[in-house]
Amino acid sequence: MLAFAAVAPLLAAALAAPFVVAAPARAAGPGPTAAQNAVWRPVAAPDPPGPNVFIEVSPGTVEPGHLVGLRASCQDNSVGAIVISDAFGRVAVQPQRGLLTGTAQVKDRVLPGSYRVKLECRGGETASTMLQVVRTVKPSGRPSRGPATGFGGGAGGVTSGLLLPAGLALTITGVVVWFMTARRRGARR
Repeated sequence: MLAFAAVAPLLAAALAAPFVVAAPARAAGPGPTAAQNAVWRPVAAPDPPGPNVFIEVSPGTVEPGHLVGLRASCQDNSVGAIVISDAFGRVAVQPQRGLLTGTAQVKDRVLPGSYRVKLECRGGETASTMLQVVRTVKPSGRPSRGPATGFGGGAGGVTSGLLLPAGLALTITGVVVWFMTARRRGARR
């Protein structure tokens, strides 16, 4: 407890130092010194740097004729900007939740290759990225077919063609046996 009492003034001085602004020094003479004229005033923090200027295309690899999402940022995201590419032409991106967003449809007849996507902000800033156009995109997120473990028609082979006829035969046999049993019970009464 005693150690804290000794450290507390030092800690308070270290934390308060950025907020203390000394008054201008005066000529020597009678009266309070500059240290006695120290005034506690909050110091305004400098403005944070503006957002980074960037453009993102999602997905980065696409087939001709498909849509891509555009996400961008300029120094001023309260006004729209323009995105240009040979893959889809000229598209406007609009402010939404602090960023600039939009969609573009890749031209149907665009050839496979890498295309530059350029953001042009109203303040003159620019950014660019690349869009890869391919003939076909290999399915990566599509689930594959499960292993052939049997029952339910999942397994192929000799028995798969017999499931329906065997089931039908058993059903008909069951109906015939029930009907005959019902007739015998009726004849006994």
